[in-house]
Amino acid sequence: MPVLASVTRSVRDAVRGIWREAAKFGVVGALAFVVDNGGYNLLVFGLPGGAEGGPMGAAPVQASVVATGAAALFSWAGNRYWTYRHQHREKVAHELGLFLVANGVGLAITAGTVFASRQLLGLDSPLSDNTARIFGWVLATLFRFYAYRRYVFVAP
Repeated sequence: MPVLASVTRSVRDAVRGIWREAAKFGVVGALAFVVDNGGYNLLVFGLPGGAEGGPMGAAPVQASVVATGAAALFSWAGNRYWTYRHQHREKVAHELGLFLVANGVGLAITAGTVFASRQLLGLDSPLSDNTARIFGWVLATLFRFYAYRRYVFVAP
């Protein structure tokens, strides 16, 4: 019976640790989501009530890349110094390089959904752009969580 109790305790502690990690990752991700989508909408559509649109209104895919890039930098800082503060590497440049590769894939996923919506489906409204970006964001977030845990924020 002591073996079963020990295994049960180990599993419980592991699940609790993953939930804590996922919650912190989620908070950082939610704030990065605001940076990403808020930035995208400002770049493409401008301020609410503005008639002229944003400075990158004619370049929505590029605006998606810029907004996602800004959110990625925010996310790296939040995850490095809060979510994974006890697991980050001593070589910051190496860790940042791995982070940027993981986020490059995430960026491609998010921009790809905007591309598909705009170019393949012919949709160009704020609703369709944001729906495509949210779908891309969900897919990219699942990928990032896996990549951060497995490759980026691991002690050497």
